Order: sequence, then structure tokens, then C-alpha cells
Amino acid sequence: MIDRLQTVEDRYDKLNEMLSDPEIINDTKKLRDYSKEASDLQATVEAYREYKEVVTQLKDAKAMLEDKQLDSEMRDMVKEEVSELEEQQEQLEAKLKILLLPKDPNDDKNVIIEIRGAAGGDEAALFAGDLYKMYSRFAEVQGWKPEIIEASYNDLGGFKEVIFMINGKGAYSKLKFENGAHRVQRVPETESGGRIHTSTATVAVLPEAEQFEIEIHEKDVRVDTFTSSGPGGQSVNTTQSAVRLTHIPTGVVVSCQDEKSQIKNKEKAMKVLRARVYDKFQREHQAELDATRKSAVGTGDRSERIRTYNFPQNRVTDHRIGLTIQKLDQILQGKIDEFIDALVMEDQASRLEEAMKND
Repeated sequence: MIDRLQTVEDRYDKLNEMLSDPEIINDTKKLRDYSKEASDLQATVEAYREYKEVVTQLKDAKAMLEDKQLDSEMRDMVKEEVSELEEQQEQLEAKLKILLLPKDPNDDKNVIIEIRGAAGGDEAALFAGDLYKMYSRFAEVQGWKPEIIEASYNDLGGFKEVIFMINGKGAYSKLKFENGAHRVQRVPETESGGRIHTSTATVAVLPEAEQFEIEIHEKDVRVDTFTSSGPGGQSVNTTQSAVRLTHIPTGVVVSCQDEKSQIKNKEKAMKVLRARVYDKFQREHQAELDATRKSAVGTGDRSERIRTYNFPQNRVTDHRIGLTIQKLDQILQGKIDEFIDALVMEDQASRLEEAMKND
């Protein structure tokens, strides 16, 4: 591990040296690539340097204990320092093992989230609306910006489907484990008998794909235009501002009618199309890897039930990690950090265990 960390530190120093080179500064692509690489390595290098300092201090403290002339009071103080330093060393070693794990290249990206009401009719659509508000509020607390791309409403104000983007560094790293079927158990407002109904909504989280990552040729995209419609299907715009894009090679279809401008709708639809095509290729590649290995958490099969929101008991349970939190009301206000942190830790532990097996 130390050899790998020293290699990382050497590369970090070399990158910083190159970033002050006028030739690199004048090359936009190299400057961007090297700056990002240095930024990605910074946390590992800082932790490694702290680790080396602790190891040096620990070595010096243990050497002091070998001094026969050390009085008992000073010896006790040094022993206490040794104990604290050994604990710090252990914590830093654990942290460094995680920092050395291969990083998901999508982690720093913006995300496109697609929520659809599934089983349960109007109640499922209302629950889809609750999930949209939950993620939007979470994003706002992080300082990120949520923006609706496309929405299909039901008559009660819920969403049959809503697609929205969250712009913020690291959004994908936090939200990628939200993929899957979310289940709600509650008494619907329309239910006079007070019976608890179970409904579901599906969530898909896609990393935004940059143009240089996935090339989509104009000749491969069929563009159809139509008039926008609002809740209940009524026409809200007499111009052909709504856009439907079909990627012919993959069959991926995206519609957007949120903007009054056809050009803006096409731009938004293209972002979703690029993300879906990128996601499709990624999933096909991941399926090949998973043929021999199954991650404990992963980014979730979208048909898999991952979480239950039980209103009568004010609880939310994530079935993948067995975590139950009795704060449903707060969670629906966007306070989902406990789940996100636990899922990230579970994923790290799983990948660390796998890495140790392969070493």
C-alpha cells in the first residue's frame, strides 16, 4: 500500500509542476485534464502526508520510551501519546485503503433523475411527486440546482413521470444508489375506508454524459415536433414547441415540452438522450463484469424494490442494507443523508473486501 501511495504522491507533485508550465497553461485540454487529475489525487496525498507525519511522531515517541533515565511522570505522558498516535495511524490506514479504491469516473457529474409512478394508479403518481420533492429539497440543501426537463402530470397534481436534472459537483456520487423501485404504504386521501394501500414508483439516476464521452450523429436521430400538453392532456401551446428525439441505432426515445421554445426543448431532450444512450452502453458493459461478480449494493436494478416508506409507522426501511429510520416526515423533506452515507459506506466496504481478496 505504501508503494502505491508514494506513486500517487509522486504523480501529484509532477502534475503540479506541469500545471505551472506555460506550454500546459496555454493548452486548454491538457490544463483541464491535468487540473482534474490533480484535484482527484489531492485528498489521497493529503491523507498520506498526514499518515507519514504520524508514523514519524510515533517512531520518535517509542524511541523516547527506550530512555532509561525518563521519569515515571514523563513516561506515562509518552505512553499516552503513543496510544493516541497508534489510534491515528490505524484510522488513517483505513481511510487510505478506501481512498486507493478505483474511483467511479461518473462520481463528480451532474445527474438526470427519472421518476415514474408504477403500481397503484393515482396514488403511485402522488408518491412520485413526493419523491421528486424529496430529491429536490436534498439537492437545494447541498447547494445544487434541480431543473425539470419533462413532466407528465395526473389530475391530482402528482407525476405519471418526471425527468429532472440536478446540477452540482458530486451529485452522482451521492444519488447513484437511489436506482430502483420505491414502495409506499399509506392510507390514500381518496380512500374513505381508512385502508392502507401499497403503491410503487421507480427511480432511475443517470450521470450526465458530455459530448466528448458519447458521440451522437445527427443522421442517427429522428426529430418529431408536436404541441405541448398540460395536466389532463389539454393543449397548452398551439405551436409545435414540444420535441421527441429517437436514437435510431439504440431505439432510445426522449420527449421534452417543458419550455415554450422548440430549440430549448431540443437542447434539454438531447441531454437526456445522450445520458440514456451513455447509460445503456455502461449497463451493457457492467452486465459483462457482473456475470462473474455481484456487488452488495451496486447502483441498483431498477426493478428491484430497494426502499419502503411506511406512513402509519413513520418509518423508512432500505432493504439492501437493512437500515430503518423512524423519521419518514423528515426524510420526505429531503433529509436522506443517513441513507446515502450508509449506502456509500456499504459500497466502500464491499469493494475493499473484494480488493483485498484480489491482492
